[in-house]
Amino acid sequence: MEAIQKDSKLESKGTSLWRELRKALTGTEADYTQISLGKAVFLLSVPMVLELVMESAFAVVDIYFVGALGPSAVAAVGLTETYLFLLYSLAIGMSTAVTAIIARRIGEGDKEQAGIAAVQSVFLSILVSLPFAIFGVWFAKDLLSLMGGDPWVIEHGSRYTQWIFGGNIVIMLIFGLNAVFRGAGDAAIAMRVLWISNGLNMILDPIFIFGFGPIPAMGIEGAAIATNIGRGVGVLLQFYLLLKGGNHIRVLRSQISVHWEIISDLVRTSIGGIGQTFIGMTSWILLMRIISEFGSEAVAGATIALRIMMFTLMPSWGMSNAVATLVGQNLGAQRPDRAEQSVWIVGVWNMIFLIGVSICYFIFRESLVSIFSDDAKVIAIGSEWLGIVSYSYFVYAWWMVSVQAFNGAGDTTTPTLINLVFFWMLQIPFAYVLAKVLSYGYSGVFWASMITETSVGLFTLWLFRKGGWKTSKV
Repeated sequence: MEAIQKDSKLESKGTSLWRELRKALTGTEADYTQISLGKAVFLLSVPMVLELVMESAFAVVDIYFVGALGPSAVAAVGLTETYLFLLYSLAIGMSTAVTAIIARRIGEGDKEQAGIAAVQSVFLSILVSLPFAIFGVWFAKDLLSLMGGDPWVIEHGSRYTQWIFGGNIVIMLIFGLNAVFRGAGDAAIAMRVLWISNGLNMILDPIFIFGFGPIPAMGIEGAAIATNIGRGVGVLLQFYLLLKGGNHIRVLRSQISVHWEIISDLVRTSIGGIGQTFIGMTSWILLMRIISEFGSEAVAGATIALRIMMFTLMPSWGMSNAVATLVGQNLGAQRPDRAEQSVWIVGVWNMIFLIGVSICYFIFRESLVSIFSDDAKVIAIGSEWLGIVSYSYFVYAWWMVSVQAFNGAGDTTTPTLINLVFFWMLQIPFAYVLAKVLSYGYSGVFWASMITETSVGLFTLWLFRKGGWKTSKV
């Protein structure tokens, strides 16, 4: 009898887990300020993780196909992406503000203002994208030359750069609108958009790079065209779903007008988010500039390692994004203790995941890099970086959730100041000294990166525990 009862309980738990998984994937009208925190974290984390897994999968697949064109082609992508980090800093920073504001309005029960804020985020994204498009198209070769690109990169890679920057509006919009859905609690919609967008991207990548039927081989330029098409389709789908309405947010046609005061609030809240991302990403630009002093193989190895890191960190960012939504909505509902508890729950999950990733890095680092290149030097450089970061990846887990707690609360200034000190004032000089002055080469850059990012993670967690973020207003 006891055995039957145990089997019945296990079957019931399995059925319940499957039911909740289906809700997470299809969407739910659950109130994240009222349901159990474990359930709330699960419902939000699953689609957010899968959303960013697809984003990172695209990054890996893209570099896989480009890698077949040689180290210089990979270097062209890597150098272009160092500039894209500036654009991403704007897109992510604005998305941080959008998520915080939408989540706070939803937590307060004001869906009307949430919809209006979503519309203003679209207008702001379009305005920000235009200068990047003009500058990137006109000065592509100069940008690659400035970063130390070799002659092949400057001549052939410039077309890739032009296409990516010329179509950057789809990057801004896909980030911004998915931030709207995540902040509202419609994480399943954001997931589906990226799966469709990046799935199409991965299908088109080999077709446009190597040619298929009537479509000629376009080389590295084809990778950029595929990216623009895939993301463009994703943006069109976002607009359709936003007008149709999700479980928590819908934009009415009557709400489609400019509200400068709300745009002003978005800009004000975005400044901190843009600042923290800008500082972090420009530090990567300078690190890549130092690495480029040691040849295209060093840039290619670092680029591949970075793509692999992105692939494994995206699920962690997905879990951390759930923190931003939960903190924002629960602060809006006047439940700060519940907001804090959500951070600790996600932090433990995140740490366990990244410990597993670290073990895989340490054991399989050379095999991972060799998937994307057969150049022995590129493999050695990329695998060295993976081995170094494996020592402290578990600390990154707490850094990510702590930062998202500040951001979800609308306190984007604190992480900005932290990044300013640790990345600009410490990481870049430290990397230069190790690489150039002490002659450790690219290895010095890798060690400087690991040490400073571990330090910033520990400091941010300590500051989160002090609790000042609970009083932020947006």
